[in-house]
Parts: sequence; C-alpha cells; structure tokens
Amino acid sequence: MNPWVIEAENITKIYKMGSIEVRALCGLSIKIRRGEIVAIMGPSGSGKSTLMNILGCLDRPTSGEYILDGENVSQLKDNQLASIRNRKVGFVFQSFNLLPRATALANVELPLRYSNKKINIRATARQALEAVGLGDRMNHRPNELSGGQQQRVAIARALVNEPAIILADEPTGNLDSKSGEEIMKILLGLNEKLGTTVIVVTHAAEVAERTQRIIRILDGMVEGQEKATANIH
Repeated sequence: MNPWVIEAENITKIYKMGSIEVRALCGLSIKIRRGEIVAIMGPSGSGKSTLMNILGCLDRPTSGEYILDGENVSQLKDNQLASIRNRKVGFVFQSFNLLPRATALANVELPLRYSNKKINIRATARQALEAVGLGDRMNHRPNELSGGQQQRVAIARALVNEPAIILADEPTGNLDSKSGEEIMKILLGLNEKLGTTVIVVTHAAEVAERTQRIIRILDGMVEGQEKATANIH
C-alpha cells in the first residue's frame, strides 16, 4: 500500500480579480503519511486556508498534482469532487457547523445518508458518538450542548464515514482551555487507536506541538517543517 495518503506536488492557486492575479499558492509541495497527525501553521494571508480547501476537495488547484488516498483529484469536476469529499474527507470546523434543529444523532447520520453505504445508519452514528464520549447526549440539539460537546458531535460526524483524512480547521478556536484540551485528546486518541490521519490547521502553537509534525506555510509556499516537541504519543 502507498504509505502516503496525501501527495501534493507543485500546487499553485491563482485568483483573478478583474485584471489582477493573486497568487495564493506558489508551487507548494507536501506529503503526509497514512496515520500521521500533522499541524499546518502560518500567518493570515500565508495560503493555509487555500491549501486546506484544496486538501479537503472544496477547491481545485490552478496547476499541479494532488493525489488523495491514491486518486488524482487535481482537476475533477465539482460533482466528482463532492463524491470524493464525502467518501475520503471528514471536516471539523472552528464554528462546529451543526444543523441547529437536528439532534446530535441526526447530525452525525447526515454524511452516511449521502454515502450510499449499505449499513445500519443509526447504529453506525451511535457508535461514532459513543467513541467521542457522547453516548448520553445523542438526542440533544446543539443549543442543549456545551461548545466542547458540540465539537465532539462534529468530530463524530467527521469520522463516521471512516474517511482517509480528518481535516480540522482551528478545532479548539472557539473553546475554553479545558474544552480545547479535551478535543485535542479526542483527536490524538483517534489517531493513536484507529490510525486516523489528522491534519490540524491552527494558529495555536500549543495545539501544533501536540501533533507529530508541523508544516509552516508562508507566502504560498512551505517555509519549513519540523518534528513537534511536545507530542504525547
């Protein structure tokens, strides 16, 4: 099996604003191994959000090659990208992005309903919620849950389809320090116990240091990479 779940080679992304071209990514190349937990860091405007959108199949590069879990997704059409995204990417956002009128269980079931998998959707969603410690909160709506609990629901939703990668964008950004620590422990646990590949986009050095490797982005390129020093694995 190919050891790399992500292979991005010479990726560029150019946005056109009238006659002006803005280069968000400038020939960036990265590789991420299966089962790795990696942090992507960079100041505002560095290109890390653009990179996240491409890695998550929310956008496609202007040029370059992106292979996700063995599939070249660089120039797929929107409907093809949507299919890949549903099967291979689990998202965890800073703002949780839960359906406000749906229960925790219904929120987690949602990706399964679009997956066409022949499985027991309810039982699979329950199992995912139990894995993040919310077995007793399945029938609660988001406004009945704390911020940390809402983020746990989002993590359960992200992992329920057994994606190739979980992409977490500032997953602790809207949480207090205690809840943020709980969320990092869950992500680290998923990586350690299930071998889930986790990519954390973050501004927080204390979050990045809990991963295995830090990739620093600046001006649309990889500025450097380093082994995280505080990893608990």
